[in-house]
Amino acid sequence: MRGLPATKAARRGVAGQEEPAAIAPLAEEPALEEILVRIEPRLKRILFRHRIPAQDADDLLQETMLILVSKAGSIRNPEAWILATLTNRCIIYWRRQRSRLWDQVDTAILELLADAEVPAQEREELRFDLDALLAELPDRCRSLLRLRYGLGCSAAETAKRMGYCKSSIRKVTHRCLAALTERLLGAGFQTNES
Repeated sequence: MRGLPATKAARRGVAGQEEPAAIAPLAEEPALEEILVRIEPRLKRILFRHRIPAQDADDLLQETMLILVSKAGSIRNPEAWILATLTNRCIIYWRRQRSRLWDQVDTAILELLADAEVPAQEREELRFDLDALLAELPDRCRSLLRLRYGLGCSAAETAKRMGYCKSSIRKVTHRCLAALTERLLGAGFQTNES
């Protein structure tokens, strides 16, 4: 131990050498307001980069702050934690939005096809339009959507028929619905909430 430089000896806690942390007085943690003022430009950049609408940006910031308050004692670097958590909240936000859109389109299509009050000609036109859009999808998606929604097969049955694992069929179905949704919106289909 004699041959070690003082800095290495200090890091290892050798007797007779004081550790650097023991010399410096412990600094108080900055208040949350100070942290927020300091990182405000970076928070805005994150929200802008993820294209979060202004009306939802406040909600995401509030969610982030609530999580911060609930984990206050266990966070070592609040600035980095807030930035990372806000980024994750933005990603979750867009996942929810996509899922809602898929559900709306899926529900709207199924309601139109099942609605007994819709005239037969309108239902046939819808089927024709859907068939045309389905024809633009890859074979895998076209087959999966026809089995799942056209023939009414369960997820497990669809997975078995197409050679997928039961655990992965949901993800593949969502991808195919997303592709169909993009084509529907590109063709001018409107959901009830739009």
